[in-house]
Amino acid sequence: MKILLLGEYSALHYTLKEGLEALGHTALVVGNGDGFKNIKVDVKFKLRYTSGLAFTIRRVINKLTKIDITSRDIERQFNSFKEQLTDYDVVQLINESPFKAYPKTETKLLQFIFDRNKNVFLLSCGTDYVSVKYAADKKFRYSILTPYFENKGGEKGNKKAFWHALMYLTPPYYAMHKFIYRNIKGVIASDLDYHIPLKNNSHYLGLIPNPINTDKLKFIPLDISGKITIFHGINNNNYYKKGNDIFEEALKIVQEKYSGKIDIVTVRSLPYKDYINAFNDAHILLDQVYAYDQGINALEAMAKGKVVFTGAEKEWLELYDLEEDTVAINALPDAKHIAEKLEWLILNPEKIKEISKNARAFVEKEHHYITIAERYVNQWKLNSDT
Repeated sequence: MKILLLGEYSALHYTLKEGLEALGHTALVVGNGDGFKNIKVDVKFKLRYTSGLAFTIRRVINKLTKIDITSRDIERQFNSFKEQLTDYDVVQLINESPFKAYPKTETKLLQFIFDRNKNVFLLSCGTDYVSVKYAADKKFRYSILTPYFENKGGEKGNKKAFWHALMYLTPPYYAMHKFIYRNIKGVIASDLDYHIPLKNNSHYLGLIPNPINTDKLKFIPLDISGKITIFHGINNNNYYKKGNDIFEEALKIVQEKYSGKIDIVTVRSLPYKDYINAFNDAHILLDQVYAYDQGINALEAMAKGKVVFTGAEKEWLELYDLEEDTVAINALPDAKHIAEKLEWLILNPEKIKEISKNARAFVEKEHHYITIAERYVNQWKLNSDT
């Protein structure tokens, strides 16, 4: 099969490409590298005018003329490589805005994709209308919008801090959502945080877990004879969304009690190639709070044998028939609770080694990139026009 993977988040599509190619298919990944993460893609376009003075100029031009110069620039780049995006057996969109343009431009570019390719699928692995609406309606026990409801960004910055999610509820993005659903063969979810909102949706094809290339990510046996190293990676753009403020509060608690037993390493907004190696010497990794399941970053850390604080809710335990605190640690939005779990590991280092081995085995069993690629191929074939 000839497959086009359009857009990128956290190397999901590129890892899927590696699995597809191992199965004998060909795949092309098109994306912007997921911002500062600079993730590898085959055809790269740039998001310009998104920060600093250039962003200010963009806003002024948009206010005066209703023209978004970033969207115009994306369309110009798209026109330079669009002939490479035709006649694929399958196209998969990373989400409802794979080009990151304003809806008017995004719809125009996607119309080209729909016109030139018969079988287009949508992946729900990040913010989109369905998942954001579900969170906005407070149907989750907690979600990425919980810190928004709690006004974590402050009165002036709150809406701005969460606009990356809230924008999907505006009329232009909702119209684009309906346009996409009229033109796709179906929607696939990458984990429970997107599976749950899609239940009973007529377009939903089911959950296929995130692919992880365990051939590249080597297991690192943990030495617990010395200090326990806790790694906290912060994406400044998603500080409250990921619950980094709660992690930092929890770290203060354990630092005061166990400064002689632990080392805390904090990094901010690292490119992917630097981030994936920055935690090699860590025993414990703090990933995210407001999740029911693990994303790519957590799974890659687990593949390396880290004890990861992340989404590991009861729904996840039931799905994979697991016992609590055996594969990953569920990071609830409660600093005291997280500190207690950290304390348990600090005082019981043998548990760190046990969970480390279990985490690697779990990723190999449930997320191996070639096995996951096979599941995608089977789902695409089942729902494609011949």
